[in-house]
Amino acid sequence: MFEGQFHEELSVALIQTDLYWEDVTANLSALEEKIAALPGPADIIVLPEMFTSGFTMNTQVAEPMNFTTTKWLKQIAASSNALIVGSFAVKENGKFYNRLLCVKPDGIYQQNDKRHLFRMGEEHATYTPGESKLIIEWKGWKICPLVCYDLRFPVWSRNSASEPYDILIYVANWPSRRAHAWNTLLKARAIENQSYVIGVNRIGTDGNGIRYQGDSAAVDYLGEPICMLADHETEKITHLSKPDLVSYRQSFPAFLDADVFEIKC
Repeated sequence: MFEGQFHEELSVALIQTDLYWEDVTANLSALEEKIAALPGPADIIVLPEMFTSGFTMNTQVAEPMNFTTTKWLKQIAASSNALIVGSFAVKENGKFYNRLLCVKPDGIYQQNDKRHLFRMGEEHATYTPGESKLIIEWKGWKICPLVCYDLRFPVWSRNSASEPYDILIYVANWPSRRAHAWNTLLKARAIENQSYVIGVNRIGTDGNGIRYQGDSAAVDYLGEPICMLADHETEKITHLSKPDLVSYRQSFPAFLDADVFEIKC
């Protein structure tokens, strides 16, 4: 039923990094070095949103699928024997997408386009929104990967009996000036969905002069941070326990009283 051997514990690497503005080659090279420098093996490696370019509306950086970045992700997944997660700009059938890929060591990948596009940055005028939510299975865990602004919309992130998950992952370019919202909403999503939440943000200043302080974190099902990165830290590995999650859900099954609803895209 599950991909690979069942793991009661998952190790997750959070790669929080500055990004070279609109320079795919430089970003892939730098990220490869950071992944190689991880202090130990990881089952999942999470990169920021638009990790090849920064959060740009310049569609010149967009790539076709199965081009440079997709091949790089497959290579890194294979060499690290990990599931690797991150988003980048994709051009497909004359449209542009902020597309998240989850790539497994065997090269098989699943994709999910960012649903909520950040209109204050004109993202909605440049990219096409996704129309479905992705739940993947990896080593006995169910994972829901989403992108940045999706964090503000709890209905889209909602755990449900029809689409259950154990981990929510958000990849982001979330500015420092809204750090309080980032930190608060990561905890809120964990509490209301009784799941682990991983949020990986970038650091540094982008080509538009917008500053990012990171605050990448892993939060448990109680909303308690179990791993937090300071703005000078670029990578950290954290560990998640499936038995602890299951035990908590059994002792406090609030999900049994959740409202049933349908999302119409």
